[in-house]
Amino acid sequence: MSLKVYNSYTRQKEIFESITPGHAGMYVCGPTVSGESHLGHARPYITFDIVNRYLTHKGYKVRYVRNITDAGHFEEEGREAEDKVGKKALLEKLEPMELVQKYTNLFHWAMLQFNCVEPSIEPTATGHIVEQINMIKTIIEAGYGYVVNGSVYFDVKKYAATHDYGKLSGRVLEDLMTSGTREEASRELEGQGEKRDRADFALWKLAAPEHIMRWSSPWGEGFPGWHIECSAMATKYLGAQFDIHGGGMDLQFPHHESEIAQSTICNNHTPARYWMHNNMITINGKKMGKSYNNVIKLTELFSGSHPLLSQPFNPMVIRFFILQSHYRSPLDFSNDALVASEKALKRLWEAYEILKKLPLIAGDTNTDLDAKVLQQVNEMQVFMDDDFSTAKVLANMFDLTAVINSIKDGHIKSGAISSSTLALLQQQFTFFLEDIMGLKTTTLSNNNQLGGVMQLLIEMRKDAKTKKDYATSDKIRNQLSAIGILLKDEKDGSMSWDIG
Repeated sequence: MSLKVYNSYTRQKEIFESITPGHAGMYVCGPTVSGESHLGHARPYITFDIVNRYLTHKGYKVRYVRNITDAGHFEEEGREAEDKVGKKALLEKLEPMELVQKYTNLFHWAMLQFNCVEPSIEPTATGHIVEQINMIKTIIEAGYGYVVNGSVYFDVKKYAATHDYGKLSGRVLEDLMTSGTREEASRELEGQGEKRDRADFALWKLAAPEHIMRWSSPWGEGFPGWHIECSAMATKYLGAQFDIHGGGMDLQFPHHESEIAQSTICNNHTPARYWMHNNMITINGKKMGKSYNNVIKLTELFSGSHPLLSQPFNPMVIRFFILQSHYRSPLDFSNDALVASEKALKRLWEAYEILKKLPLIAGDTNTDLDAKVLQQVNEMQVFMDDDFSTAKVLANMFDLTAVINSIKDGHIKSGAISSSTLALLQQQFTFFLEDIMGLKTTTLSNNNQLGGVMQLLIEMRKDAKTKKDYATSDKIRNQLSAIGILLKDEKDGSMSWDIG
């Protein structure tokens, strides 16, 4: 079957046909490494890890580019001109690149825990300043960029006069230019009075004297816009047009809409043929994000140290929790949902271990059962070909788990399934569970026991500090550190731990 992908740009499923036969180019917006990654960040990188794995299975040589946003102008509604890296570096009293390295390492560690395949190329924004400046020059020369007081802005109104601006996000340009927003309150402070129209966005910002991260440019010392970073890196490593651009649904506007405008002017093409967006993870119906102050950091999930968690959760449980829903569907977080996912994954994996040991023997085949098992096995490929429906694949696996357990318990005779069907079931279960879903054997009980011990030690250390027994407090921390477990005192008075 042909692979069908839901294209956010056209709002319909389309048969995937790569630009270069046998090759697939995919760009995914990577993390802003100004802080720890949280559960909301896990979804896109697990989602596009699945896409990468499945395209590879389909025979494509995939060039997967996922960037690191480590500097620059992070333009979001209501927070234009905020440099997250510089701001956090000052708070943590670190050099900006020291901060970037710290959180990049932590991000890589988390992706390793999730068993995500490394991208082919992982460019950084700071490593591609020259490419960004050259792209901005091209935009200015084409008449779509203008310079004001050392900053450069993209003329959205001029672009929209001849191009379909807003097609990806569904935003209407007139609304962007006339409606009041939170931005107006800080318009003068953020330099927005320089812009010809509210909808225009920064390509380059002149650095204020206190701004830490800055580079020389034809327009003065400054730093790049958020959107130009991805356009420059995607163009360099994937060309003027490539196959897939991925990211979270929250990036459709302004980030991806701006990328399309910039790249179209520079390269005479919309950058990607297929735009893929995963939906958000929510808590009580609200998007998880730092701006909402409702994030659960990945280290907190692994250690169980967040107030909303009753226990630590193995990274495979979190990966499984995410894959139980279609990537375009909203996913609401709760501790109960993770507990249920843990139990379900344990049941699935136990059945998988039983399946691998079932002998291929001839017997009185139950024709109806054999046909049903064969259908459910074959459907798994059909579901993946239909816009990567991992949820439906897992649903079939659980139906097959019931059959496997019935064979083990003797309720179904061993020979009721033909040896050819059983061999295919064994092969496909391994393929989808490990190779495509990226799940691997878990030590759930050990993980929970360690988490319980750590929570006990954290409570003992808190009690010691309350009693001003600093000798005991330091002893707990130092002895844990000596065996590679790091305790961290958070600003809100809580403690978290991590295996260093």
